[in-house]
Amino acid sequence: MIRKLLFSLFMFTGGVMFANQTEQVTQKEIAPGVIKLQTGEIDPFTPYALFGGKPALEAMKQLPVAQLPFNLNEILIEVIDRGCIVEVPLSDDEQIYGFGLQIETFGQRGLRKRPIVNDNPLNGLGYTHAPQTFYVSTKGYGILVNTARYTTFLCGSNQKNQQSLQNVEGRKKIATTTEDLYKNRSNGNKVCIDIPGAKGIEVFIITGPELLDVVKRYNLLSGGGCLPPLWGLGFKYRVKGDAVQDSVIRFANYFREKQIPCDVLGLEPGWQTATYSCSYLWSEERFPKHKEMLDQLKQKGYKVNLWEHAYVHPSSPIRKAIEPYSGNFLVWNGAVPDFLKPEACKIFSDYHRTLVEEGISGFKLDECDNSNIAYASATWCFPDMTQFPSGIDGEQMHQIFGSLYVNTMDSIYREKNTRAYQDYRSSGMFMSPRNAVLYSDTYDHKEYIQALCNSAFGGLLWCPEVREAKSAEDFFHRLQTVILSPQAMVNAWYLQYPPWLQFDRGKNERGEFLPEAQEYETYARTLINLRMQLIPYLYHAFYNYHKEGIPPFRPLLMDYPKDEHLRTISSQYLIGEGLMAAPLYENKKSRTVYFPEGIWYNFNTNEKYEGNKEYEITTEFDQLPLYVRQGTLLPLCEPVPNVDAQTVFNLHCKVYGVPTATCELLEDDGISYNFKKGEYNNVTLEAAKGKVKLKRTKGYNLKRYQLSGYEFIN
Repeated sequence: MIRKLLFSLFMFTGGVMFANQTEQVTQKEIAPGVIKLQTGEIDPFTPYALFGGKPALEAMKQLPVAQLPFNLNEILIEVIDRGCIVEVPLSDDEQIYGFGLQIETFGQRGLRKRPIVNDNPLNGLGYTHAPQTFYVSTKGYGILVNTARYTTFLCGSNQKNQQSLQNVEGRKKIATTTEDLYKNRSNGNKVCIDIPGAKGIEVFIITGPELLDVVKRYNLLSGGGCLPPLWGLGFKYRVKGDAVQDSVIRFANYFREKQIPCDVLGLEPGWQTATYSCSYLWSEERFPKHKEMLDQLKQKGYKVNLWEHAYVHPSSPIRKAIEPYSGNFLVWNGAVPDFLKPEACKIFSDYHRTLVEEGISGFKLDECDNSNIAYASATWCFPDMTQFPSGIDGEQMHQIFGSLYVNTMDSIYREKNTRAYQDYRSSGMFMSPRNAVLYSDTYDHKEYIQALCNSAFGGLLWCPEVREAKSAEDFFHRLQTVILSPQAMVNAWYLQYPPWLQFDRGKNERGEFLPEAQEYETYARTLINLRMQLIPYLYHAFYNYHKEGIPPFRPLLMDYPKDEHLRTISSQYLIGEGLMAAPLYENKKSRTVYFPEGIWYNFNTNEKYEGNKEYEITTEFDQLPLYVRQGTLLPLCEPVPNVDAQTVFNLHCKVYGVPTATCELLEDDGISYNFKKGEYNNVTLEAAKGKVKLKRTKGYNLKRYQLSGYEFIN
């Protein structure tokens, strides 16, 4: 049986629209500028039902009204025995982006994408830690298929038989290689979407008018972007997996003695008695007095983050209680909690609450994606056929497991009115409000930068972490990139010593330091200090993310949609309103940087560059590949060893290329959610007549910022 459903933009009454054939379809504007088309029997566990439903309506009302580039009656949905098929028009000059945390591809037109959760990408297909059945278009709209099922998108890659062909003569040249025979000749004029097993579907059409407006609308539909705690924007260092109590304290002392800022120390698997699967019990052998250690670290100004995954070891205190609320397959002999069941969430969070009460500021939630489905031998995770007590199957649970997991953990902190900033290895749709950053065991630097750009299309945060390196160039370029990312983290989980002392893994393990170790330590200190200087600016960028849905880190094409050159640039990105990063990823100290329209300044040298041009620019190891847009008032603060509740930021402001400029900062406790209750100041920095002045409004009884100096750069 085939039921063809064709939609008309105007044929609806009271939110109900009728197909021009036999099937009834509902059309509803679920939020300003977001139209939902619905038909058939909807799955009980959809991303929006689970993670959405709290849109920031007032902010969405402020976005401009947009016209779609096509009529809704051009969208086709078929419900067939196989499942659901959706077709969306695609014009000749249109490019599309998205599908979650895509690592290998940027522009997706002409490709077959399967945004499926996996611990590794595969040949650009779309396998990823954070899949999303959502794409955005340069024509100023987005298409979101609200499903947790494995879904395939043919992004103009295939033609249907009724489509008129541009070249009716076929190929005149005889191909003599398989590469020529099978090369991509995509020229389809539709995005065809295949959702096997679905008996009905919801399709969200998110309007613009520009691509950035689409992304803002999506983030606001999700509830607005997250606002991390101030300390989360500092520096995090993860110690070696087999670290013991004394070695953790030695690391804590090292950073303070060497005056290298550090806010968070992360403990890897060795803190537990059992790790694969997890006991969540402190190892008395390696950490005989862990409470005493946590107190010492707190006194030194450190937050502590603990590694774990969700698979519950037989020795865990919660194993027996959680078994009835777990899937029917084990992972590493561990029970897999069904986080769709309130009972499972309560058992899991109640136990972890004891760790939080001991002083744990967040968790690293590992292996919540899937074992590599590209390999027959990779079988560690639960299979798609797994049955869970809630009624969901393993396939759909894979797609949402990381989101459910981090929500369970985040609920502990929200109950305490405390902001966390956690690490997790899998996410999905409508997770913009969550204070958590994605990471990966993959390690291609250029792909890491591209993933940072792609993450912005779907309200995700990505950390291109640093571990080992092949050369000094490789290490410092990676460190520069991570300094200019949502979370500045060195993940030394298999390194005995800091990688700036020795970035070769084997030599690091043997304690063989580089001849330049002291020099490189100085460079690392300089770069981390630069991160600390940027905290007020980054905090403001995240506040705009929360209020307006503007991604704090985003590809250039979002802000410059008319510059078609930017459609393929995925190795540069914007940070906030006035900064552009162009990380180096090759084994040399220079790279070609393209500047969008306007005048730009080198953050390190103040050299000026004209827009719409390319320049070859050198960046030293102790500098940042960072550029400032003309008209920016950049608030830089004096570096601090760590951020705490009493930190006051001494600001030195730089005004680039104009006599007048302003910058606003959020001034709150930086820790709680009280800013949502109005407990904050609006701080305005205003440049005029050769001076910069600081003004406050609202009268909140707290001062985070004070102005210590300024300069005008022409």
